[in-house]
Amino acid sequence: MAIDSPRPLHQQPSALVAVFVGGVVGTSARYVLERTFPASTGQWPWATFGINLSGAALLGMISALLVAQSSESVRRRQLRLFAGTGCCGAFTTYSTFALEQTNLWRADAPGTAIAYAVVSVGGGVLMALAGFGVGDWLSGKRTR
Repeated sequence: MAIDSPRPLHQQPSALVAVFVGGVVGTSARYVLERTFPASTGQWPWATFGINLSGAALLGMISALLVAQSSESVRRRQLRLFAGTGCCGAFTTYSTFALEQTNLWRADAPGTAIAYAVVSVGGGVLMALAGFGVGDWLSGKRTR
């Protein structure tokens, strides 16, 4: 389907397939990591923390690499939907982050809950910026 299709992106079958397949990949990776490194009650949820930070870095890098290209194309859009929206969107998880916050508070670990929230959000922003930097470097684009 052409990039200038009169149909909205969310109604284009190829876009839906790209997000779906990427979502399967991202969710599967998160599932394996969460099962391999389960969170213990009242303890820092390392798997979700690592998933969210690495996902932020990957999304930043993917975004920078795609922005470095001069124009939107069908291939570029499909890649963005597959890798960014699908893989990274399904790999990272705000709902699990929120649930783990609740579990830390309920396990009488408010200090850990606060630290986890601050470090996760701040770290996610820093990792996205780092990912953008890596993407700019890989594409040969220099930042100011």
